[in-house]
Amino acid sequence: MKKTIFIFPILLLPLFANEFTQAKMIKLTQKGEKIAKSLCEIDKLPSATGTIEQLIVKIQESHACPPLSKSKLEAVAYYISNGSMKANKGHIHVPNDAKCPVCGMFVAKYPKWAASMTYEGETYYFDGVKDMMKYYIFDGNFPYDRKKITVIQVTDYYTLEGIDAKRAFYVYDSNVYGPMGRELIPFKTLESAETFNREHQGKKILRFDEITDMMVMALDGL
Repeated sequence: MKKTIFIFPILLLPLFANEFTQAKMIKLTQKGEKIAKSLCEIDKLPSATGTIEQLIVKIQESHACPPLSKSKLEAVAYYISNGSMKANKGHIHVPNDAKCPVCGMFVAKYPKWAASMTYEGETYYFDGVKDMMKYYIFDGNFPYDRKKITVIQVTDYYTLEGIDAKRAFYVYDSNVYGPMGRELIPFKTLESAETFNREHQGKKILRFDEITDMMVMALDGL
């Protein structure tokens, strides 16, 4: 009897990776919240700036928690990064019921990656620059005049503040993934982008007008 061999198309692999990343982030954020609220002094925890690895070090140095295992430290870091950030000033305020018009995910679950676009008085929220650029480049679900877009904001990866998307610097395709996998990661300054690019194997640094449709689709393996 011949054996049947199933071969998955290569282009589907990034989708499975994205789902795993989303599930892991949500699970760790929820786990970290429970650990932080039951074992740690919330007021002493560090602010939500930097990478997960940097946050782990800051948590240990803050002595806000008793000695924790590596997995628990990671969970608390995810909670600080994605959960407690909602209370910070200066970031993009996302309504709890806002869904990304590209992927349908609830954007408020991923405040560190939030981006927004305001068109004719209505604001659209995205769970990353990649999805926002898909909407911007491919006209979203409606034909629009780009001159009527009054505000486009993205979240600076280090400071977590909402910044002008057209003035930002973007690290393209680094080893740091967002909720939807490979990303364009925004920074307010060129210096910050260069630092991140060196530390996280980014392919290049781009300005807003340099981001093309081919670059955006390539992040999804297309």
